[in-house]
Amino acid sequence: MFLRTGLTFCAVLFVALIHVSRADAALQIDITQGNVDPLPLAITDFLGSGQQDRKIGADVSQVIAADLERSGLFRPLASASFIERIQDVNVQPRFGDWRVINAQALVTGQTLIEPDGRLKVEFRLWDIYAEQQITGLQFYTTPENWRRVAHIIADAIYERLTGEKGYFDTRIVHVSESGPKGRRVKRLAIMDQDGHNPRMLTNGADLVLTPRFSPSNQEITYLSYYGNRPRVYLLDIETGQQEVVGDFPGMTFAPRFSPDGQKIVMSLQRGGNSDIYEMDLRSRQTRRLTNTAAIDTSPSYAPDGRSLTFESDRGGSQQIYVMGADGSNPRRISYGDGRYATPVWSPRGDLIAFTKMVKGRFVIGVMKPDGSGERILTEGFHNEGPTWSPNGRVIMFFRETRGENGGPSLWSVDLTGYNERPVYTPTFASDPAWSPRLE
Repeated sequence: MFLRTGLTFCAVLFVALIHVSRADAALQIDITQGNVDPLPLAITDFLGSGQQDRKIGADVSQVIAADLERSGLFRPLASASFIERIQDVNVQPRFGDWRVINAQALVTGQTLIEPDGRLKVEFRLWDIYAEQQITGLQFYTTPENWRRVAHIIADAIYERLTGEKGYFDTRIVHVSESGPKGRRVKRLAIMDQDGHNPRMLTNGADLVLTPRFSPSNQEITYLSYYGNRPRVYLLDIETGQQEVVGDFPGMTFAPRFSPDGQKIVMSLQRGGNSDIYEMDLRSRQTRRLTNTAAIDTSPSYAPDGRSLTFESDRGGSQQIYVMGADGSNPRRISYGDGRYATPVWSPRGDLIAFTKMVKGRFVIGVMKPDGSGERILTEGFHNEGPTWSPNGRVIMFFRETRGENGGPSLWSVDLTGYNERPVYTPTFASDPAWSPRLE
């Protein structure tokens, strides 16, 4: 059976299941623990019949290893430690040779440029102690899409060994910042989740803020100032087609899509108040969801679309609230020290990420939707803008550095708080938003 999937730039990827076998004591990582020891695994360079094949194969295996290592759950072993040199992916490996170097899993594969110019990539994942293959996939695509194939393979390995969907075949949209600190040019930019394949989506003529992905993955909503007037835009990532959703007389803040992609919710300033409004993208009609003398902003839907979280100072200080998606039953959920901001609901629905300012520190944390179980994941001089990976296991955010030459950069941290990593971007970068998994 074949599954057809569209790739960036209109390429086509075909995926076929080769074989899946499961041991009674299947190799699997329990990622519900507070601190996980990385699983040692061996990833061999993918075989090829020619120089180009072998070069692509080595690149594919390196990206797979980098993705898995960056998750903090896996420890790819150095190739210099390998005893067996894989010669044929269709032959079982010598499992004893891999146990000697303490590998618990083994990834083998091969790449081949077909006569019609397509790239064929296949891999196998082996359980060393059960001595059997536990999954394998085969792909056909165009050679320039080798990197995406590597991310998809890393996702397949992650899912098979953790029981949860991976997040490597995804993209990050953010605000790219360049130029002197007092005159920064801000443009929308997009890249793969590992920082590769960056490209600009706007030209920097107008200030852009708060980009957010649609659940459909092809559209972004964001705020831009056109002639010093705030406008909310929709941008199709692939075609570059852009349209104005609304041209509002007052200040507009933080537009974000509903889970079904049919609405956006945002904060509008009208009559001196800043309240939460919802707009239907088909009718372009707006509905007011909050009506207080306070500042209500930064709304974010629960994944089921039935609730919203937002920040408000209606109680005298900046705190996090939850209410029904229709504005009903607003209730405060944050009660710790400090001021809470930018709440974002996890795609899993189990947690809300937030920024908190307390005693001169900026922290990124999470709490349950009822406000219980608050945990701080990271802190720094200035941390802001949390966004979730689509599997709800990793948070990306941006961090400002001090000084005249300082600026924002992207970082990620997992829910244990132990795996904090910088995310490379060619310019200063702020306000990231993580895409759903690509289809």
